[in-house]
Amino acid sequence: MNTQSVTADQVQARGTVFRLAAAMLDYPLAETQQALREGRMAQVLSQAMAIQGEPAWPALPASSDLQALEVGYMATFVHGRRGRPHVPLVASAYEQLLAGDTPGRYLLNVQAFYRHFGLKAATDDEGHIDEPDHLVTMLEFCALLCHLEQQALESGGDVGSPRRALRDFLTRYLVPMASAVRERFNREADQGLDANLACLVQRLPDWAARQCELLEHQVGPCPQPGQRAATGNSEGMWE
Repeated sequence: MNTQSVTADQVQARGTVFRLAAAMLDYPLAETQQALREGRMAQVLSQAMAIQGEPAWPALPASSDLQALEVGYMATFVHGRRGRPHVPLVASAYEQLLAGDTPGRYLLNVQAFYRHFGLKAATDDEGHIDEPDHLVTMLEFCALLCHLEQQALESGGDVGSPRRALRDFLTRYLVPMASAVRERFNREADQGLDANLACLVQRLPDWAARQCELLEHQVGPCPQPGQRAATGNSEGMWE
């Protein structure tokens, strides 16, 4: 991908990958299982990857039905030893991600991004309530930033703000989180996770890291935490 002249289609394709990754890693729905079984999920992912110059999504067998998808998902991401998931999908479960911060401060830093760009907290019947550090929430936020960048490209607006925010969020939160999930997944015994979800767990960290590198070529490297922390005082850097 030409890092200096990214098109709206390429940004939309990036957002599509974030959006579909969020759908795949969210609690299984009948629509998700059907899209996996019919190959529609893989087809859309392959198209989005091709636009970005990425390898196609492989054709993998899907869970036979919704129950099988749910069982593998629950066994991997919800159940585990002593009430702890084998592979947690919340960042606060990984001490290495906190990097000395308290879980509360980590969550506040993540929420500063959401608040600045208008991502609202989930209500009782949608999303992950009070889980701003859930991988699905992070992926949905990245998709939102891609949408804002696409709008700016199409309207001739300022693309710098969403690009810098996505660069910072990927660097500080999404890439480390996805990498921690992959590392834990590879250490645990197979719990019957759907092959497509397992492939996503393996591919997501490296793909997201490449997106971050592209953004750094466009808007420069992410400031170090000591320069500007991702809290309320740093929001001006995304304007």
